[in-house]
Amino acid sequence: MSNELGEAIRSLVNERGISEDLVLETIKGFLLAAYKRKFGTADNAVVQFNETNDDVQLFARKMIVEDDDFEGDITEIPHSEAMELHEDCEVGDEILIPIDPKTFDRISVQSAKQKARQDLKDIQKDTLYSEFKTKENEMIIGYYQREQNGDIYVDLGKVEGILPKRYQSPREAYRKNDKIKCFVYQVEKPEHGQLRVILSRTHSEFVKKLFELEIPEIYDHSIEIFKIVREPGFRTKVAVYTRREDLDPVGACVGLKGIRIQTIMREMEGERIDVLRYDTNPIEFIKNALAPAEVKKVVILDEVKRTAIAVVDETQLSLAIGKQGLNVRLANKLVDWVIDVKTVDQFREMDLGATVKERVDALFAQEPTIEQEFDEDEMLLSQIPELGSALIEKLNFHDIYTVEEFVNLTQEELAEFDDITDEDVLRIHEILEDYVDIVEEEVDEQQEYEFQCPECGHPISTDMTVCPNCHVGLSFEEVELDEE
Repeated sequence: MSNELGEAIRSLVNERGISEDLVLETIKGFLLAAYKRKFGTADNAVVQFNETNDDVQLFARKMIVEDDDFEGDITEIPHSEAMELHEDCEVGDEILIPIDPKTFDRISVQSAKQKARQDLKDIQKDTLYSEFKTKENEMIIGYYQREQNGDIYVDLGKVEGILPKRYQSPREAYRKNDKIKCFVYQVEKPEHGQLRVILSRTHSEFVKKLFELEIPEIYDHSIEIFKIVREPGFRTKVAVYTRREDLDPVGACVGLKGIRIQTIMREMEGERIDVLRYDTNPIEFIKNALAPAEVKKVVILDEVKRTAIAVVDETQLSLAIGKQGLNVRLANKLVDWVIDVKTVDQFREMDLGATVKERVDALFAQEPTIEQEFDEDEMLLSQIPELGSALIEKLNFHDIYTVEEFVNLTQEELAEFDDITDEDVLRIHEILEDYVDIVEEEVDEQQEYEFQCPECGHPISTDMTVCPNCHVGLSFEEVELDEE
């Protein structure tokens, strides 16, 4: 008996993946159910296993009472009967009486078996659910088994996963026992029925996991993925960035001669993947997002509504828009802006505000019309090449076009420009000091300066927030002096 029980326990543990403690709990539940079916209650039933857990005994716990007080209660035993089992027992003691399960009637045993089977199914479902729930949002490898109503069933070992039709790439086709790498999208444990492991090969997270597997710099977070947008089976765009100055995020993802990105594309059955650099400046980000097309300029129409125009050469128009508008549609999703792609001639024919058109004409160097907006003695930032085009574009994005406009900015206003760092501001000041002579407005002779700048010693007054000479921030506090 003990050998049979031990073998049954080992079989359940090894074949069904159920822990030994849960198997023992199921056996205990089986015996208690049979006991209750026969005696009407299991409150006084006791189940005990031996040290090796390969033998089990069932007892009835009963209170010893005087023979005259015994009323036939299942939880009590007359003293005279208890004496036959144990000579030293006394009234008020509790005694364990062995119960032979073979004495149970067929109905009691059948009822207990049904409960044990259901308990084992529930335990197995709970065990598998706990195991696969930890795999949610991870990659898993299985083998194609069959297709039903367009859904693919994948052998994952202990369970079958479901790859729904809506989560399949239109590029892919499988045969019996083909290996399939999938993203575990969701694990469900219904009240009735089998565990459901829902798989996907279309979610953007599937692409992200492939990048983590193939590109060590992404796995160790040297390179971060900002966003992934995808039209499964056709094209994917991945925006990446890094905080390391010595690392090219796009080059690292593409790999030497494109070997890394080609490996990922093969797993996606040849789907096109564009890897591009994320930029906090929306103008630069929009330019990058429209890759592989080359964008001449990006014009922001409305920052609040997030609308912009990307201006390209005639030869780049079809590439920027893409087949059936796919490239610009994915770019819109990636940058979260509404982008309208136009050629230079198409843009000039648009009915836009005069100011916007003049500024864009100036950007394309067709006519110096933007200078007409400013006085002749004002110098444009675009006339100072040492600033660099990228920095000038950032300033222009914030409607800062002249040296005077920049110099008059307060520290608070500069702090609101998220895409312009403190290092950028310092560099601009250094260039302006070397390149142009900034003439301060003449001060009223009657104005008296009572203080000096703590940094450069330049005269300052209490109504100033920035030193006019070194541009350090200023603040004044009134201090009361104790009178002696």
